[in-house]
Amino acid sequence: MLQEIERAIMIANLGFNPMNNGESIIINVPALTEERRRELSKQAKAEAEDAKVGVRNHRREALHELKKLDISEDLLGNAEIDVQEMTDKHILKIDDIFHVKEKEIMTV
Repeated sequence: MLQEIERAIMIANLGFNPMNNGESIIINVPALTEERRRELSKQAKAEAEDAKVGVRNHRREALHELKKLDISEDLLGNAEIDVQEMTDKHILKIDDIFHVKEKEIMTV
């Protein structure tokens, strides 16, 4: 089980080099230099962008499913507006979370 955990830590690409002593896994956490903070901030931004892409993909799927339904144009238009509003709300929430996290990472 330790080897699987060690491999998962390596695959996660977090910049850690785990060592397995047979009973536990030892991870030396590098000091947070300015360069490392910027690197972590870039990783957080990439994760936020991935989350936003996921939200947009769900919006596209929802709009596609709405068009399959046999409903009036007015209802379809209102539903599309609702889906867009939910999408915008969630993207703003992702941005807010990212900005808080970025500030936290960059604080010395």
